[in-house]
Amino acid sequence: MWFKRKSVLGKVLLLLVMLLVVMGGLTCLGCVRGLQPIGWSGTVVSGDTLFVGSREGRLVAVDTADDSWQWSEPIQTAGSASILGCSACAAGQTGVAIYGTPAVSEDLGLAYIAGYNGKVYAFSSDSLQKDWIYPVDDSLSPIVGGAVAASGKLYFGCSDKKLYALDAENGYFEWKFETGDKIWSTPAVADGTVYFGSFDKKLYALDADTGEEKWDEPFETEGAIVSTPLVYNDTVYFGSFDRHVYAVDAADGSLKWRSEVEGGNWFWASPVVYDGVIYAACLDGKVYILDAEDGHEVADALDGGSPISSSPVLVDSSLVFASQEGVIYAVDTDSNKLKALADLEIDVYSPLGVNDGIIYIHTQDLTLHRVDVNTGARLMDISLESSE
Repeated sequence: MWFKRKSVLGKVLLLLVMLLVVMGGLTCLGCVRGLQPIGWSGTVVSGDTLFVGSREGRLVAVDTADDSWQWSEPIQTAGSASILGCSACAAGQTGVAIYGTPAVSEDLGLAYIAGYNGKVYAFSSDSLQKDWIYPVDDSLSPIVGGAVAASGKLYFGCSDKKLYALDAENGYFEWKFETGDKIWSTPAVADGTVYFGSFDKKLYALDADTGEEKWDEPFETEGAIVSTPLVYNDTVYFGSFDRHVYAVDAADGSLKWRSEVEGGNWFWASPVVYDGVIYAACLDGKVYILDAEDGHEVADALDGGSPISSSPVLVDSSLVFASQEGVIYAVDTDSNKLKALADLEIDVYSPLGVNDGIIYIHTQDLTLHRVDVNTGARLMDISLESSE
């Protein structure tokens, strides 16, 4: 069938990226597919505006009402090789890869993106004029995960092993917390606590105001943690590179359950919950369906046909996810039946976005694809390539 199409090249490239991660040698992430960095930014919607980070190193704002869009000034850097850590990337390259999904503060009227060049940028969400940069005169290590705006602060993890908190209005440093290895996990903030994972195989819980640890000790697994944790009913759910899904008590970090089922590969995407059921997508190409209370499988895993690194979304009572090979699936959460909605015919790595029943998929060809979940119809693509 068309939705079982195989992409040998895509699988080889994904394997290469994963091997580099394991070896700790991901200093050339932007060069895996060529000279240009590949941004895997997802989308976020605020009001009638959708924000996404472009492979050109721009923040892009799309008006969901009339499909008009605008771009920020590009994030540029001189001497790309010294920042990306790869001499092969140096020639003629100025754009900065944006891997994390943008964050928005509606109260402050600001949108934020974090660059692989080790800087965080704040833009006016209306005009896309640059408001502030952190740090101003220096750069941190590469930032892969996205930032989160909450309670007047902006939180993000970094490859320098630290989680940072900034004043969301002016970008002033508030506090930082150091872990044992690089952080690719986009943090989750709930009830005054910041939850995030690290390559040191641990899940952390910090006081959102002070950065102090809230648990006696972080919760440790047997593999790296890169997905954004899910906080639901006083429980934190997350997948690990040890091929298991975990549920820990949000208050004290104690284990509630570890999934008996073991994935055939790493859990990279963030889990989703609906009506007491956890849906956990895995790089083995399957979505595991687990009871939120005790972790047992409530239905057979769903097979997407190729690895799933893109985080799924909920549209009403349907779970929507994308396989790496670009097939978009919808799952009826009542019956857990799977159907294919569309085939984009291009690899998908970015988290899915959703607004008013429309799924948004950002792919590395500078395109924002759109699929109507109710009808399965593909809407007109939006090019994210600037006219400059």
